[in-house]
Amino acid sequence: MSGVLAGFSIVWVVIGIGYLIGRSGVLGPSAQQVLSRTVFFVGTPALMLVTFGRTDLHQVFSVQLLAAAASAGIVLTLYLVWSRVLLRRTWPTAIMTGATGSLVNAANLGIPIAVYVLGDAAVAAPIIVFQMTLLTPLVTAALDVATARRGTSAVRRIGQVAANPVLIASVVGILLSVTGIRLPDLVLEPFRLISGIAVPGMLLAFGIGLHGSRPLRDRTQWVDVASATTAKVVIQPLIALALGALVLGLSGRALFAVVVMAALPTAQNAYVVASRYGAAVGQTKDTVLVTTVLSVPVLVLVAALLA
Repeated sequence: MSGVLAGFSIVWVVIGIGYLIGRSGVLGPSAQQVLSRTVFFVGTPALMLVTFGRTDLHQVFSVQLLAAAASAGIVLTLYLVWSRVLLRRTWPTAIMTGATGSLVNAANLGIPIAVYVLGDAAVAAPIIVFQMTLLTPLVTAALDVATARRGTSAVRRIGQVAANPVLIASVVGILLSVTGIRLPDLVLEPFRLISGIAVPGMLLAFGIGLHGSRPLRDRTQWVDVASATTAKVVIQPLIALALGALVLGLSGRALFAVVVMAALPTAQNAYVVASRYGAAVGQTKDTVLVTTVLSVPVLVLVAALLA
C-alpha cells in the first residue's frame, strides 16, 4: 500500500504544480495548448527515439508483453463497438475515449509503482514498449484519418499518417534497436535532453488544464467518462487476470505484475493527444482525473489479493 501511495504522490505533486502555474497565469492564457503541442510534437518523439534506440527489444518481448497487449487491445475493441454502436458517438470521440479506457500510465506511474510495489522497474518495460511502439502510434494514426476533412484523398490521408511525429520516432527507434545501430553520444544527447520534457510536460499541461474547469461539469459527457473509467480500472484488470491465469498460465509474482500494470490509471499523454486533435478533450481530462483517484483503491485491492 505504501508503494502505491508513493507512486501516486509523485504524479499529484507535479499536477498540482501545473495547476498553480495555470492559476497564476505566469505562462499566459495559451500555456496549456503550447505545452501540450510541445510535448506531442517535440518531447514525446524524442522520448520514443531515445528509449527504443537504446533498448534491446528482445528482452521485453515476453509473456507479460502479450498479456498487456491483449488486454489493452480487447478493451479498446470492445469500447469502440460500445461507443459507435450503442452510444452512437463520432469516430474521433469513440477512438479517443476508447484510448482513455486502454492506455495505462505506465511511465510516470508504472515505473514508480513497479519499483515500490514489485521491486523491479523492468516490470513496466513490456507495457511501455507496447504503448510506445504500437498502441499510441495506432491511436494517433486513426485520429489523423478520422479528423481529416471530407473529400480528402486517400493519398493525402496516408501522408498525414506518415507525417505523424510519434509514429516516425517510433519506427526510427525500433529500426535502430533491431539493427543494433548505436548513435554516437554527440548525436543522441540533444534528443535525450529534449526527451526530458515529455513526462513532466504531460503532467504540467494536465494540471494547467484543470484550472478554470470543474471536473464532470458537462453532464452530456458523464456516460463517456463512466464507460471509459469502468473499462480502465475494472474491465482491463479483470481481462488481464483472466488472460494471465487461464490462458497464459501465469501465477504468483508474474500474475500480480500483469494485473498491477493493467490496473494503472489512464495515461496523461491521452490528454495531450486529445488536445492535439480536438477530440473528446473534456471526456479525456475527466477520465484521467477520475481513474487516477479510483485506481488507488483498486491497486490496493489487487495487492491484498495477489501479492
